Formats: sequence, C-alpha cells, structure tokens
Amino acid sequence: MKRASSFVWLADAACAVALAACLAASAQWVLSGQGERIPLLLSGLCLIAGVRALIQIIAVHIGEKDARSAKAGWRRLIWPAVLESPPGDRRMLGEAVADAVDRVEDLDGYYANFRPLRFAAVAAPLLIALAAAPASIIASAIMVGTLIPFAFGMALAGTAAARAARRQMDALGRLSGLFVDRVRALPVIVGFGAQDRVGRHLSDATRDVAERTISVLRIAFLSSAVMEFFAALSVALVAVYCGFNLLGLLPFPAPETLTLGEALFVLILAPEFYLPMRRLAAAYHDKQTGEAAMERLRSYEGAGEAPATPAKLSSPPELRFDAVKIAYEDVNIGPFSFTVPAGEMTALCAPSGFGKSSLLHAVLGLATVSEGRVVLDGEDGHLAILPGHVGWAGQSVAFIPGSLADNIRLARPDADDAAVEHAARLVGLGWLMDARGQGAGLHLDHRGSGLSGGERRRVALARVVLRDAPLWLLDEPTADLDAASAAEIGALLTELGRGRTILLATHNDLLAAQADHRVVLS
Repeated sequence: MKRASSFVWLADAACAVALAACLAASAQWVLSGQGERIPLLLSGLCLIAGVRALIQIIAVHIGEKDARSAKAGWRRLIWPAVLESPPGDRRMLGEAVADAVDRVEDLDGYYANFRPLRFAAVAAPLLIALAAAPASIIASAIMVGTLIPFAFGMALAGTAAARAARRQMDALGRLSGLFVDRVRALPVIVGFGAQDRVGRHLSDATRDVAERTISVLRIAFLSSAVMEFFAALSVALVAVYCGFNLLGLLPFPAPETLTLGEALFVLILAPEFYLPMRRLAAAYHDKQTGEAAMERLRSYEGAGEAPATPAKLSSPPELRFDAVKIAYEDVNIGPFSFTVPAGEMTALCAPSGFGKSSLLHAVLGLATVSEGRVVLDGEDGHLAILPGHVGWAGQSVAFIPGSLADNIRLARPDADDAAVEHAARLVGLGWLMDARGQGAGLHLDHRGSGLSGGERRRVALARVVLRDAPLWLLDEPTADLDAASAAEIGALLTELGRGRTILLATHNDLLAAQADHRVVLS
C-alpha cells in the first residue's frame, strides 16, 4: 500500500499520453477529411478525462490513508515518551506537547503528498519522454535535456530549504515551550512583577519564528521559480522546434520531418512532461516540514521504553559519587566525589547554590551528569528506574485536588486508610487533622492552599514514610520549620531511618549533627 499511490499517479501520466494521442489524431483526421471519426474520438476523450479525474481522486485518497497510518505510528512512539519523561530529559512541557501534537500533524503532507509524488516525478516524465520519442526524437531529447539543470537547481534549493525548515521547527518548539511554561507560572510572574521581562522573551521568540518562516518561504519561492523557468523553457523550445519543423525553416538539418499530428502530440505532452514535477514542487514545502518534524520526533525513539532495571533492592544500598559534574545550560557544577554508606544517614552540607539539590536530582535522573558517574551498589544507573525503592522529599511539594489522604497516598497507591493516617501522624500532621475535624479527609486544592511551608514539608515526609523504601533522598526536610519542629523532625528521621540509606541536603547544623556522616561540599 505504501507504493500504491505512486503507481496511481503514474497511471495518470499514461492517461495524459492517451489524451494527447486522441487530440493529435483528431487534428490529423480533420485535415485528411475523415471528420466522421470525430464523434468517436470525442467519446474517447471524455472517457479518458473521466478516468484521469477518477485516478487523481483515488491517488489523493490513498495518500491520505497512508498519512493517517503513518501519523498513528508516530503517535504510538511519541506519546509514551511525553507522558513518561525519561531521566535527564530537559525539554520544556510546552515543547514536548508541541512535538506530540503539532509536529506529528506536520507529517501529514509529507506522507500524503510528497512521498507518493516523489516516485511519480521521476518515472512519469521518463514515460512521457519515451512516448514522445516515436513522434519526435528531437522534442523528446529537448524535454530530457532541460530536466538536468532543473534537477540540479532543485537539489541546491532543497538543501538550503531543509536547513531553514529545521531551524524554523526548533524556533517553533522553543516558542511553544516558553508560552506554555510561562502560562503555568503566570501567578508567580505577576506576583514578582516580571510581566515586562517575560513579554520581551515571548516577543523575541515570536520574532525569531517569523524571521525563520520568511527564510523558508523565500527558499520555497526560489525553488518554484527554478521549476517554472525550466518548465516554460522546455515548452517554448518544443513549440519553436515543432513550428519551424512544420514550416521547413529550421537553421540546421533535422533528422525528421513532422506531420501536424506528430507536432501537436509532442506539443501537448510538453506541459505534461513537467506536470509531475510541478506537483512535487507544490508538495516540496511538505517535504521540508515533514523531514524537520521527523528529525525532532526521532529524538524520542526509545524514550518511552522502560529501561532495564537491576534486581529489586533487598537491603539498603551504598551510594557513591565518582567525580560527578552536573551540566546546566551555561555552567557545570562539580566535580563531587564521596560515598553514602549503606544503612546510614549522611548529611550533605554547603552554602546555597553549591549543588546539594543538583546532586540529589542527579541520583534521580532529573539533572544531567556531564562527567563522572553515580554508582548504586557497584552498578551504574539512575535510581529513577527503581520504582518503589526510593523515598523522595524535595523542596517543592506537589499536590493534587483531593483529600490529605489522597495526596499522601501518591507514594503508595495501594495503601489503606489506616497506613496513610499512621504516616501522617508520625510526621506531626495529627494536630492538623484533629484541629480541622476532618482527619485525613481534609480537602486540599492543587496548590495545597491553607498549608504552611512546614506543613507542606511534613506531607512530603509522610509520603516517604508511607513508601517505606530502603533509600531516602531528602532535600531540606526541616526548611520552613521552627527550631522545635525541626528538632522533632530530626529525631523522627533518626528513629524511622534506622537501617535505611539516607542522603539529606540541609543547612540545619543541628540536623546535620544527628547524621552518621557529614559531607561538606567545597
């Protein structure tokens, strides 16, 4: 089926040859006084024209069907990768969504139009030139001869167009990512009065897209001009040759003498010779857009597949950082080398901005390790591929609309109400549940409205306790807590974390003092 549309378009060229033959025969018969055959030829012309129209409808239908099938295949590849971002994926949400939706739709013209027409654009002109050769070998040679510089010009324009389309696709992706992410952060932007700066960023990104779009259109118009020039040149040369041959005014000895029917036949075929390439040129922008889209989409190949996971952790692991550097856009942090012993608590201490959170993110695969490696029990690998084996409490606590129990149960969806409430009371949320009189059924919105910063931290710790994993990663677990509450959380971590591997980043000297080991980044 992938080639069916191409062969149907080739059949359209065969119909064009048949139409030209009927018209040339009609003119020849009129001159020879055989007008009684004209009604028969007119019937044949109508029949061939109808068949040709039907062929074109079928070709378009098959192309659209192939495009739908191809896009469905790309969606099966892309959507799992977008819904489950791989470790270290630094694409913005808006950029990934634009790839999954808009870039897949950009493939429509490539599969429906360009791919079927590409084969026909090569085979159909040769078929027409071959059909014209018995009537006039010179006219056939003129057609084929003008094809060579045409193909060379199109190749040059196509190479430049591909680069321009790729740059335009990247700019569109960045604009989509910026827009979606800035809309998500709109309350923060307004709160900090950053509307003007964000507006300038979006304006610059929009202007970049516009400039790159103009570049693509400029090249598309150039390639169309090249095609039209050589198409017009071919038709003009064939017309001049046929006319001068019929009048006997050729300035050189010709190896053939044309009749009116032969001259009319090749003259009608001259525009048809370039028609498949005109169609291809009309779909050439679809090629540029489609190939640029596929280049972006191929970066997702394998991303949605579950990576191979090591054996389930049966005991707290040892965690080792070997000369680890964390890569950001304009700077690398590190290198860092230290070991987190198995079954013990290690405090990671350093001033703000030194890379404590980045190291925790690197363990989870949320930050890119540019050099060195993170080693788990002697094996390389990100712990993001160990579902259920890591208890994570970050500085930013995510919430969903629902009850307090629903939000804690995110750590272990199969946990019963008693286990959830027990975890909440262990981390000090009991007074909140009792004070509101709703217990773990206390309703929360997606922002966790009504909770203080310390209470949000306790929700994250409740998730860690409920998950009961052999490895805990805690980022500033006592931030936003007063001294008494911080001491309470420290004692709780010492008690509940006994026998677990715990790596915590903290500014709190008292909490760091309760750890078995202390690593100071410098």
